Amino acid sequence: MLLEGKTVLVTGASAGIGRAVAIGCAQHGADVALNFARDVDGAQAAVAEIEKLGRRALAIQGDVADPETATDFVAQAADKLGRVDVFVNNAGICPFHAFLDMPVETFERTMRVNLHGAYFMVQAAANQMVKQGDGGAIIAMSSISALVGGEYQTHYTPTKAGLHSLMQSVAIALGKHGIRCNSLFPGTILTDINKDDLADAEKRRYMEGRVPLGRLGQPEDLVGPTVFLASDLARYVTGASLLVDGGAYVNLQ
Repeated sequence: MLLEGKTVLVTGASAGIGRAVAIGCAQHGADVALNFARDVDGAQAAVAEIEKLGRRALAIQGDVADPETATDFVAQAADKLGRVDVFVNNAGICPFHAFLDMPVETFERTMRVNLHGAYFMVQAAANQMVKQGDGGAIIAMSSISALVGGEYQTHYTPTKAGLHSLMQSVAIALGKHGIRCNSLFPGTILTDINKDDLADAEKRRYMEGRVPLGRLGQPEDLVGPTVFLASDLARYVTGASLLVDGGAYVNLQ
């Protein structure tokens, strides 16, 4: 129960990593507010799972690309759950596309959701934490793609590198308020974001073969690292990053 008495906010939490992290934080004692864009049924199911654990939960719909979504999400969460102790920026998209004919709207939408949305969400959460006056933790779900490239991810990888850079800078800006800011770098995790890309059995076998631990990641693999960074066990960790990739990044052979 590492998060007993804490309130955690998670964006993009109706499915995938966000859903797993939201439920995982509740398993460690947290009350949870979930942001989601479209999947009402998924969000309600996640809330039900959290309430089964005896924790409070609410789902608030909103497109993170709209800056007003950030202030609304944080305000509603603070009002209904009492405070904001931990903020997990997870919402993101990756519509795979070739570089030379990348549509302007695909590029700009990816930037607005992944990077601009994160900026305003983190800003809103930080302002609430500063108002409360007793610190907090902010965690950005970046990606191994912040460190390596991808042929069909030229619009996506810069946003993930930007998320990590944002965490480094806000760690400095918010340290004086006792707010810790860190990044997680998931490797290939089996979620809706890449299910079409990995539907190719040959590509999936290749990706699995690149991972020293012998498998692709599951959303639940991000729960432990998130809970650690959110908890007081990480009270002297800020501006840091942690790979959660089964060893893929270090496998050069």
